[in-house]
Parts: sequence; C-alpha cells; structure tokens
Amino acid sequence: MKILVTGGAGYIGSHAVRRLLQNNYKIIVYDSLVNGHKKSLPAEAELVVGDLDDKEKLNKLFKENNFDAVMHFAAFIEVGESMKNPAKFYRNNVVNTLNLLEAMVKNNVKKIIFSSTAALFGYPDEIPISESTKKCPVNVYGRTKLIIEQMLKDFDAAYNLKFIALRYFNAAGADFGIGEDHNPETHLIPLVLQVALGKRKEIKIFGTDYSTKDGTCIRDYIHVTDLINAHMLALKKLLSANKSNYYNLGNGKGYSVKEIIETARKVTGHPIPAIKSKRRAGDPAVLIADSTKIQKELNWKPKYGLNEIIKSAWEWHKKNPDGFEENIN
Repeated sequence: MKILVTGGAGYIGSHAVRRLLQNNYKIIVYDSLVNGHKKSLPAEAELVVGDLDDKEKLNKLFKENNFDAVMHFAAFIEVGESMKNPAKFYRNNVVNTLNLLEAMVKNNVKKIIFSSTAALFGYPDEIPISESTKKCPVNVYGRTKLIIEQMLKDFDAAYNLKFIALRYFNAAGADFGIGEDHNPETHLIPLVLQVALGKRKEIKIFGTDYSTKDGTCIRDYIHVTDLINAHMLALKKLLSANKSNYYNLGNGKGYSVKEIIETARKVTGHPIPAIKSKRRAGDPAVLIADSTKIQKELNWKPKYGLNEIIKSAWEWHKKNPDGFEENIN
C-alpha cells in the first residue's frame, strides 16, 4: 500500500510517517516546510517539497504514483492568528484542501484520512463531547475545519470519495525520538516545559475564575502515540470497509491548567513559576472528548495518561532545547 502524507514533516504528521513505515506502508511526504521540519523525517522517507496551492505539481505527483490513500495533516492551526488573518487560513486550509481533493478525484484516489479538530464544537452544549454534539466553532481555524468536513461529505456523495475525519482534542507528548516544535509555540505543555528549560521566565495562566475545580480551564490531552495508533486503525478500516466516518479522539479525561503545571513540576524537578492573567476570548471552561465510538468501532483504546505525556515531551525537549532549529518562515 502506498500513502501520500500531506504535512508529513509537521508534529503529528512526522509521527504518522514513522508509524506507517514501521507498518511497511510505502509513503511519500508532501510538505511546504513552512511550518514542518525536514529533520523530523527519517532518512528512508521520501519528501517532495511543495505547496498544495501548486495544482500542477500536485497532479504530477498523483500521476506518477499509484496512491491507495491520503493522510491529510497539512493546515495552519494557530487559533489567534486565524482571527487576525482569516484570509490566510481560508486559503491554506480550505482552498488548498479543495485542490488536494480535486487532484484525488482526477487521479482516481478515493480514500482520505483527515485531521479535524475539537475546535468544531466551540462552546459545547454537553460534556463529554460526542460526535453528534452541535458544531458551532467560535474561531476561524475551527470554521475552516468544519467547512472541510462538509466538503468531504459532498465529495463522498458526488464522487464516491471516502473519508474518515479524526477530531483531535489536545495532542501532546513525543515518540520515535521526535517531538513538538511550533514557531510560535502556543500549546500549553511545550510552553510549560520551556519554562523548565529556562527559555521562559514563567507560564501565564489565562483565567483562574472558571467554574471548574481549581478555577482554570480543563482540557482533554491525548498522547501523540495514541493519536497515531488511531490513525493506523482508521486507515486499515477505510481501506477495507470503504465507508466514510467521523471520530472524536481524546483520553476522555480532563486536566486543568494548574494540574498540567503541577505535573510538569514533578516530572522536571523545576519550580515552573506561574502567573495569573486575564481570560482569553474564546476559551471554553471545559473540553472533554467522548471517544466511545472509536473505541467500539475500531477497538482503539488510549494507553497513556498525563504523566506519561509530559514525561515523554520533557525527554525530547531536554535533548532538543532549540527544537529542530531549521524553521523556515
């Protein structure tokens, strides 16, 4: 089986690439390296540097390779930036995904695993959040992903293109000797670990007056290894059953910002100073996934808890305090 991995040099994509190779899939990575890292890829991974807005290059790639499926990780993900520069996000996330889907249909590749997001749900009207929970994103990033999910549904109806959309909650941790390196970094766990490394003076806690057990936001964190295991099961299911579906991907457990910081203090042995700050707009108090569906239908089960997530991330960040170092912006 041959798989095209878009955004395969990014955080989650690079972990998927290594697991795909481990499972004897043939792969080609297509990545612009705008946010991805060449150093995150193993030597045996074939990398084609290109942007999804390059229709000619994309079609050439499909014509020259007999792909069985696509794993689509390529997207801009920074929520704050999406609100300041929506055009950039609609162009890259939505228009470029349309380019990809058109190239797939044109070249008769009819299966795709799509990286979706819990941001679809906005301020959810129920906790835990199931696949059927009302979709009402409160930021541009979430809206781009919801539009893509609708595009996939329409392409299925019109062109028989089958998909599985995996709605990530908070991916974290490290595996395969690679880790999380965004520029700028906006995810809580790596930011907390940057304080432990001496790269930041303190961690800001945005809001301590939420109606939660300790006043800080609660989120569902999932180890990147568990996330990738779900991708492998989804790919196997899509290739065999040829049926579209949606799955929420989380641990089903919620951890507060204060719990993240306290766990990181224990794991790293550093004090990690924290300062209270005002709430950020668009931050729901609690986001926890109901992953019952994927557990029942694909026999997936998360193996790692918060301690293992932070421990694995810390091991990588200690060895790579400057990340992959070759960011291209």
